[in-house]
Amino acid sequence: MQISTEDVKKLREATGAGMMDAKKALLEAGNFDEAVALLRKKGHASLAKKSERTTKEGIVASYIHAGGKVGVLIELNCETDFVARNEAFQALAQEIALHIAAAAPIYVSRDQVPEAVADNEKNIYREQIKDKPVAMQDQIIAGKLEKYYEMVCLLDQPYVREPEKKIKDLIAESVSKLGENIQVRRFTRFMLGSE
Repeated sequence: MQISTEDVKKLREATGAGMMDAKKALLEAGNFDEAVALLRKKGHASLAKKSERTTKEGIVASYIHAGGKVGVLIELNCETDFVARNEAFQALAQEIALHIAAAAPIYVSRDQVPEAVADNEKNIYREQIKDKPVAMQDQIIAGKLEKYYEMVCLLDQPYVREPEKKIKDLIAESVSKLGENIQVRRFTRFMLGSE
């Protein structure tokens, strides 16, 4: 297969991969669609490696909803100040802050949900489904708990602009484009008149 610089450029724009990775994927796959799939597979592996790297840089971003009734502060971390100053990184922080204003999550991730809260939810679900067959109850409770996490955990929530995508997927896309680990450290949502 003959590979042009235009093909490499197109693949880089579609996947966020580096120039040499894009060229190698095109050579290995033979066509554009398979090269995209190949880079995505490799991207998931590299994403796991990047998630272990330390994030000590970043920004604190804010979002005030029109009318000044809802506001959000978010700390979004990355590995270097170079990426922290990047427009794409700052735009990501704004998008996540906007999402928090709209979707009102309580926790960043499910590992921040206190065990007592999760146990309380399970007890409520257990009471709701006590008429169901015992063999099915654990599976039903697990499904309901998953839905609960999607409501209260930022990373598990469907992104308000593209509901088929979760916030963790939005962050993963930026990780692959910017080449650094990105993590939401914390956020605060203010709503006028609420505690």
